[in-house]
Amino acid sequence: MKRFALLLLAILLLLLVIALGLLGYGEWRVSKTSRFTYDNVTEVPYHKVAVVLGTSKYLVGGGHNPYFSNRIKAAIELYNNAKVDYLIVSGDNATVQYNEPRLMRRALIKAGIPASAIYMDFAGFRTLDSVVRAKEVFGQASYIIVSQKFHNERAIFIAHRFGIDAIGFNAPDLAPHEGFKTRVREIFARFMSLLDLYILSKEPKFLGEPIVIGSPTLCHSLSTIGTQQPCLPER
Repeated sequence: MKRFALLLLAILLLLLVIALGLLGYGEWRVSKTSRFTYDNVTEVPYHKVAVVLGTSKYLVGGGHNPYFSNRIKAAIELYNNAKVDYLIVSGDNATVQYNEPRLMRRALIKAGIPASAIYMDFAGFRTLDSVVRAKEVFGQASYIIVSQKFHNERAIFIAHRFGIDAIGFNAPDLAPHEGFKTRVREIFARFMSLLDLYILSKEPKFLGEPIVIGSPTLCHSLSTIGTQQPCLPER
């Protein structure tokens, strides 16, 4: 019995070492894309479009989510410095009450960004969906990704795998002690990205008919996948 217990312990330790090694490898592979990100807006090369990755506007426990507000500020900074002409706000549209793209659009319009410069992608359920749809649906093979640096690195890693020439503009991050849970989740998300791209060959959940950036603003909603509709003015 004692020998069996030691053998079981050894197997568990070996599995733990393998798991940590795989997580570490994922962290290393994805972090190599850091050289494609920018912190200073003056250094960002011009692109026609920036894709703003979605997150909840509010925290689970209440209050505003700084990840959301910082991404909005970064997108505004890009637009106001003439680094982009259009913004795609891409995120989840799970329920009527939870609608990331619409909340991002409202925040941008409130800050003075013209509604005609904003396109909403309601099928950005995951980072992979947002990144690939920007190319396959919105026709952009080269664009700027807007999120925090750790998220930009993973999004760029995915983009490059799909042949997309993407760079990232880093929105301000939180202090290490404030964003600890998010950073831990990111370690696992990076490993899952490797599985999605190299093992599972994941694709976006939805694609649909092309949307031409620069035409009258169109909405692409989950309820009308594959169709194009005029965007109604925000109230």
